[in-house]
Amino acid sequence: MRTPVGRLSLWATMSIPLRLVIGLALLVLFGTLILSLPFAAQRPLSLEEAVFTAVSALTVTGLSIIAPGRDLTVFGQIVLAVLIQIGGVGFMVLAVVILRLVGRQVMLDDRLALRDALGLLSAAEIVRLVRRALIAVAIMESCGALALWLHWRNTLPLSEERVVLYAFFHAISAFCNAGFDLFAGLPEFPTGVPNDGITLTILATLIVLGGLGIPVIGDLLTWRRTRRLSLHTRVTLLLSFVLSFGGGSLFFLAETLSLGAISHEPPVARFGFSLFQVISARTAGYSGFPNFDHISPGAQLLLIGLMFIGAAPASMGGGITTGTFAVVLLATWGYLRRLPETQVAQRTVSHDTLRRAVAVFVVSLLLLSTATYLLVITHPSLEVDRAVFEVVSAFATCGLSLGATNMITPIGHAVLMVVMFWGRLGPLTIVAALATPRRQRHVAFPEGQILIG
Repeated sequence: MRTPVGRLSLWATMSIPLRLVIGLALLVLFGTLILSLPFAAQRPLSLEEAVFTAVSALTVTGLSIIAPGRDLTVFGQIVLAVLIQIGGVGFMVLAVVILRLVGRQVMLDDRLALRDALGLLSAAEIVRLVRRALIAVAIMESCGALALWLHWRNTLPLSEERVVLYAFFHAISAFCNAGFDLFAGLPEFPTGVPNDGITLTILATLIVLGGLGIPVIGDLLTWRRTRRLSLHTRVTLLLSFVLSFGGGSLFFLAETLSLGAISHEPPVARFGFSLFQVISARTAGYSGFPNFDHISPGAQLLLIGLMFIGAAPASMGGGITTGTFAVVLLATWGYLRRLPETQVAQRTVSHDTLRRAVAVFVVSLLLLSTATYLLVITHPSLEVDRAVFEVVSAFATCGLSLGATNMITPIGHAVLMVVMFWGRLGPLTIVAALATPRRQRHVAFPEGQILIG
């Protein structure tokens, strides 16, 4: 029989990526068991419904085969919010906080694990960064909940207790870029989440803040003292601005010219819906208007691209991340300009960073292609464009849906759960977790040529 010391040593010998995979799997198991309790739902949830909901919450995706506001009790809704919070903040961050609370020194292995989980460039100052970020997260979510409560208490047909619950739930869901809502399926809210300007502005603000990432939030918190921002922060803020407003303009154009779902709205309202939907598509998953599944083909293609890019590294969102997209874009631009190195803002991007970005990009495309293929061959009646949309939404932990998620079989749900799991941990994390360590080679081979183009 293995001793506790033996079990501890076994965990210590595991690679860091494998620890992340096992940790998230255990959290999914825990979430499934809690949601399966009789008092967590208005009706007994099937095993498939409980597992899918737990995976979607812990990967902060938002795809759902139940209506949480209708099918879950208040206890179940609180559990769902807690799972979203754990998945958003990151279970490795919570582990470090717990270690600090019990007085244990955070060891180098723990710091390295946290660095990999957050996608940080350095293991230094991790505990201080996490402490500041967690305080900032609590403040921003509380402010968002307060704003929603003040607005909804006089505008929604809900009791005071339900308004408080709904305000906190949607503040957490929006900031964590989860996209779960408690309005869908309720007869008093046939269009789902309220789509008035104030509600959408509050939700969009929380989504943007949650999608910036812990490194950016930490950098912004120290800006008043240091008066300088890191290269990562500057690139992230610029790219987020361009993707949001540039994407919003393109969405507005596609819906206007193709007479899409919001073409009947006045121009100002149409642009507001377009901007919110583009912000939400970068991994949040809220539908800003009714009949979302009737958006134009051009708008669908645009959202697929934005979901694929996703949010910033070490954020509440998914996708290949803005960092990967920026590096691949800069490398392409540098090649076209015949530059010897990939450069940005008088800085050179390392070859290792470039190789990792290309690997994430290629592995992600292979994953999406494989998952789409599996969905199409197991569901002959499912259109390819809808299959691609659902798969990319799951990979980006977005949660937007054109209606296919509720129509597919358990096999399709299993495919989407794998994609959500993969999308939250990151392609390279899972690849590294499953890879066999190899001996370091000390032999250099001569260059060979492969024709390109």
